[in-house]
Amino acid sequence: MQARIHVTSVFVDDQEKALAFYTGKLGFVTKADVPVGDYRWLTVVGAGEPDGVELLLEPDQHPAAKAYKQALVADGIPATSFAVDDVASAHQELEAQGVIFTQPPTPMGPVVTAVLDDTCGNFIQLVSRPGI
Repeated sequence: MQARIHVTSVFVDDQEKALAFYTGKLGFVTKADVPVGDYRWLTVVGAGEPDGVELLLEPDQHPAAKAYKQALVADGIPATSFAVDDVASAHQELEAQGVIFTQPPTPMGPVVTAVLDDTCGNFIQLVSRPGI
């Protein structure tokens, strides 16, 4: 058996707002949008990767999810990390669109990282590997 990541999730406080941010600002595209009771099975994938790993924009309605998110944010820890070709360029582009960063592009050994606020209760890390 060779397991693969098929779906991973990020807890969000508002699925519609999250969809707008993740598609409109970060460039993901909607993969699935299925009503499930009061919420939706709402996933996005990387543009140009229709069969790639799906990111589930999962409601944070469970008390443990809310506490988890709050603890990560209080400690400045990103909920997840996304690869980009060039963190500095992504930072400049996203800042011009009004995205708030909690950490500007910062070299960290073999990578450059930046951390942004996704407006849905999470910090998200962007990472690139210069020269690779």
